[in-house]
Amino acid sequence: MTSIQSTTQSFTPLLSPSMNSPTAGEANGSFKSALLKSIDDVNSMQMDADKAVETLMTGGDADPAAVLTAVQKADLAFRMMMQMRNKMMQVYQEVKDIRI
Repeated sequence: MTSIQSTTQSFTPLLSPSMNSPTAGEANGSFKSALLKSIDDVNSMQMDADKAVETLMTGGDADPAAVLTAVQKADLAFRMMMQMRNKMMQVYQEVKDIRI
């Protein structure tokens, strides 16, 4: 039941304002760390949603509404991450095509 409760917590955006203002120590790797953290968050959401679905399907003590919410949050986070990836790849291609 704890995995379902952890997925029903409030959804934190992939790039929160606190990530945009790095401290002096992490100024060099702030984008990399923000990107890796967002990927880890999406992975964690998907794993929690999988556990919630498994608990529901095996007859465990799970609220169907909470399971549906967890699955939808994981899906939305994954789609947002894929859109970010697509935009980054598009920018990379544009930079690569610049002729000097």
